[in-house]
Formats: sequence, structure tokens, C-alpha cells
Amino acid sequence: MASIQKEIIIDASPDDVWNALRDFGALHTRLAPGFVTDTKLDGDARIVTFANGIEAREILVDCDDAKRRLVYAIVSERIRQHSASAQVFAESDGRTRFVWISDVLPNEIAPYMDAQMDQGIKAMQNALGRSAA
Repeated sequence: MASIQKEIIIDASPDDVWNALRDFGALHTRLAPGFVTDTKLDGDARIVTFANGIEAREILVDCDDAKRRLVYAIVSERIRQHSASAQVFAESDGRTRFVWISDVLPNEIAPYMDAQMDQGIKAMQNALGRSAA
């Protein structure tokens, strides 16, 4: 199984970043606008439309306010297994360390997922960083 990890420092408070991350239905407006163009809630899942036109059904697994950690999974015909977590950590200077980990099968899809996560991280940095505001 391929495991992909992205980590960035965001020039915003951990509370602000967590508030955007935990808003499960607002991925396209609060967390990663431009990378995600639409999000529709469907029970415990969200239907995500990415800028490249791909849609994914992401199922909410856990949203832990105390740990500032959100976990979701994707099940589809192309992806045999996918689980991901995103977590927010406070840095000593008031900024935020954002850690996003995805585990995916088949391994052949890992380069695509890695590139998509790079784009997603950039969109988050642009949307949440104080310099972007």
C-alpha cells in the first residue's frame, strides 16, 4: 500500500485552520477553493468535484475536535482502498503545522494521488494563509 504524507506550515492560527478543515461540506469554499470546485453533502459522505472534473465520494470516518484531526475514506471502482487523515498542530509562533496522510491501493495510483495532494496543499496555503487574505 502506498502511503503519502504532506506537511506544511500555514500562516494562520490553528483554530482558524481547524475550523475550516472540520467544516466537512465546505471543502470547496473554505479549505481548498480552486482545487475543489464543489462539495455536496450526502449523509455521512461528501461528493467532491475537483478542478480536473473528477468526482469522489468521501465518507467521514472521524472528526476529533480535541485532537484537531479529521479522517475520511474513499471507496470507488478505481481505488481499492483509500483512507486519509488531516491534522492541525499549533506551532510555537502562532502558526499551524498541517499534516495530511493518505494510504491508497492500488500502488499504481499513488503518483496521481501524490500530485493531487500537492495541488490541494497549495490551495489550502493560499486560502488560509494570512498573506493570502
